[in-house]
Amino acid sequence: MQAPSPHAAHAAPQAGPGSDPWAGLTVLERGWLSSNNIVLHGAPGEGATLVDSGHLVHAEQTLALLDHALQGEPLARLVNTHLHSDHCGGNATLQRAHGVPVWIPPGDAAAVRAWDEDALSYRATGQLCERFHADAVLQPGQVLSVNGRHWQVLAAPGHDPHSVMLFEATHGVLISADALWENGFGVVFPELDGVAAFDEVAATLDLIAALPVRAVIPGHGAPFTDVAGALARARARLASHVATPTRHARFAVKVLIKYHLMEVRRQRHDGLLDWAEATPLLHRSHARAEMPGTVRDAAQAMVTELLAQGALQMADGWLLDAG
Repeated sequence: MQAPSPHAAHAAPQAGPGSDPWAGLTVLERGWLSSNNIVLHGAPGEGATLVDSGHLVHAEQTLALLDHALQGEPLARLVNTHLHSDHCGGNATLQRAHGVPVWIPPGDAAAVRAWDEDALSYRATGQLCERFHADAVLQPGQVLSVNGRHWQVLAAPGHDPHSVMLFEATHGVLISADALWENGFGVVFPELDGVAAFDEVAATLDLIAALPVRAVIPGHGAPFTDVAGALARARARLASHVATPTRHARFAVKVLIKYHLMEVRRQRHDGLLDWAEATPLLHRSHARAEMPGTVRDAAQAMVTELLAQGALQMADGWLLDAG
């Protein structure tokens, strides 16, 4: 399930100007609970732009990592590729600490204004996200200019219908969020609600393939340069999902449970099963997966698998995230 320690963080070194794709960037590679954070360093007097803010549980760590990366440089804005809790959970903390304006994809703007936790998926997934306010929207086709580098905003539906990517053509750098990882892509959440979205995943992969991408900074995992290999692996995974949608939904049940344990770190066994019964998206995923028994039965089956895989541990009736 690809779940490194949620406390791991790595800062890719800044490079000098020139053809180096990493020039003027700092990539904070995070554990799987928090998305990667990308600092686009500004020219003198311009201020930096931060892409994504990680999870609420790690907000103070995010603030410390960011302050270290900035080295006194002001933060001019925070942009979110999409509003899943692992990408925007630090927004409120950064707004308090830096007074920074937040830019979000346009499809989520009304839900953020009203703080509609159903529309924003937090209630459905049983996940945490502190309320924040949005100051501007990232329109597909818009260009963000930072330190002479021009980042095109690209719509990237599939994993999330409102997700965007950022592409900088001069150096061929793509900030792909969860549309493309080195080994796949994020759970296709609209499919769990019965909304066909596998074709949108395919179209987003086709868009990436058509771009002159030299390096990818994914939402999770280390940056990579084997773009063709990553696309081939993503397309193979997509073909498997399309051929057997129930397998994708079953995988989603497992991901939601593992993610919850990463969020809370430990929970009584019965408490985890109670949480599963109270989480709407698990009910919908269970139905889409055509798993036997109740949601509680399905959650227990996934817990058993995760324990066997070493992704969870059990101690004195407590389930523990194993990192």
